[in-house]
Amino acid sequence: MVRLESVLESWRSIRADTAQAVEEFPAADFDFRLTPELMSFSEIAKHILDAGHALTGLLLEGVENLATPEFREMLKKHLPELPEKIDPAHLAAELRRCLDVRLAQLAAQPDGFFSRLITRFDGQQVTRLEMIQFVKEHELTHRAQLFLYLRLKGIVPVTTRRRQAKK
Repeated sequence: MVRLESVLESWRSIRADTAQAVEEFPAADFDFRLTPELMSFSEIAKHILDAGHALTGLLLEGVENLATPEFREMLKKHLPELPEKIDPAHLAAELRRCLDVRLAQLAAQPDGFFSRLITRFDGQQVTRLEMIQFVKEHELTHRAQLFLYLRLKGIVPVTTRRRQAKK
């Protein structure tokens, strides 16, 4: 059985590394993209923030069906307010702040909240806890993209540096 506390604490750790990647990426290259059709580093980081905050916002609002034509509109009311052009330090701070807010809100939910079934945007039925796990895994996927961009700039990601320091 997966415990809520474990999911939330692992997400906190993942987000800390995401925010650190944003801080360590060269500010002059914040709009770097591998190819024209792919998201830039800053767009990926903003997407991580937006997706995590909006999807959990819908869960906390009590929405039980995300497989609706209004899904994208529903997300909009839970997006963090950011300036059009945001600097890395401000974005990293927002990544941390928004997750702290959501983790506190999630931890305060009553018994039974996380075992309740919802319909995910792809039509699949999952518990709210499984949806949070999905959101966390979504962030991990995009964090890997940020790490690739870091490596292309000659920067070793924090997770690798931590592992190397233990040797």
